[in-house]
Amino acid sequence: MNRREFLGGAGALAASTFVEQSSAAKLPASSQLNLAIIGPGSRGQQLMRTFLRVPGVRFAALCDIYEPRWDQARKITGENTRAFRDYRELLSAKDIDAIIVSTPLSLHSEHVTAALDSGHHVYGEKSMALTVEECGQMRDAVKKSGKHYQIGLQYHYAPWYREAIRLIASGKIGQVTQIYSYWHRNNSWRRPVPNNDPKLERLINWRLYREFSGGLVAELGSHHINFANEVFGAIPESAVGSGGVDFWKDGRETPDNVQVTYRYPGGKTLFFSAITTNRFIGCQVQVCGTGGTIVLTEADGTYYYEPKLGASAVPEGLAVEHGVVTGASYRAELPYRGQGQPIAVPAGTQGNPDFVACNSFIDSLRNNQRPKANEDVAWNCGVTVALGNYAIDHEARVKFADHVRA
Repeated sequence: MNRREFLGGAGALAASTFVEQSSAAKLPASSQLNLAIIGPGSRGQQLMRTFLRVPGVRFAALCDIYEPRWDQARKITGENTRAFRDYRELLSAKDIDAIIVSTPLSLHSEHVTAALDSGHHVYGEKSMALTVEECGQMRDAVKKSGKHYQIGLQYHYAPWYREAIRLIASGKIGQVTQIYSYWHRNNSWRRPVPNNDPKLERLINWRLYREFSGGLVAELGSHHINFANEVFGAIPESAVGSGGVDFWKDGRETPDNVQVTYRYPGGKTLFFSAITTNRFIGCQVQVCGTGGTIVLTEADGTYYYEPKLGASAVPEGLAVEHGVVTGASYRAELPYRGQGQPIAVPAGTQGNPDFVACNSFIDSLRNNQRPKANEDVAWNCGVTVALGNYAIDHEARVKFADHVRA
């Protein structure tokens, strides 16, 4: 399965609220919205289920070159939903309000741009695009179209992530200097191929092949990278990385483990690690401030204050709040084992990140408001992902200024 076949003959900081208006018309809150999806694979089907939980949402059409997915998707809609092999035919439909793009990463640029050019709003899966150049082209296409675009970074909307952003901005943990993030799991990341048909291998397991995928940095790291970009208020200045196919010798091309260190303005740092051979750490983000630490998981967040010692970086205000610890000139520097303080999510903001993100997109359409995870957020994250992979591939420090424009 090559890129042309994938195309189906198409040819080659704290919870900010954006209220920027576009050329789109505001829709009544009670109006039905007809969505269509390009790429109802595993992630696409999950998005369908989630969008259908939002009142007044219906899927009117779908597109996939792998026809078994048509019936899978129709079981979700509960209708004999129109299905297409060629996405251009879907985009010509006159009764579609917005397009969901959940295709392999290498196709995002083409599919999203075509959807925008045809006059549709777009919810596009992360990462934005495979290359820096394509990210720029997509951002330009969104701004030119006047349509709404939201990137599928659902943790941008996770209530405990938003509360963590608020706490960080308020100085709760002092100055954030480093973020350490991990997505460690113990499985091959390989999906079963029907009848072990080699013709379907790259269609089903596209994440494992460089032609289509940004690998672990794109599929997993993008969430943590987006968070770091928001905390630091910038994209990185440089990146170094390592990784390889070191355990799963099964023909894959994207690394089965990656480690990337990003340097931000002022020496701030994000370290991201993803492995596929041990799940002890799991998925977590450790935000290290001079006065405390916030740890975020896929389900919750916890705050730990930093005891002030002599000559430490703990801010004076936080030292007054928590006191000063004195002791011998030498002590074993053991990991903190005390009880942290759970991050409480404000009433009325609870919710599953997927649902909050999908519901927010629908609200953006109905109220004609720019999505929070818009094309600029997507570009910031997308180019950071792409250049992290570039650093891994070239085994060298990559300076962002050599590759991106503001």
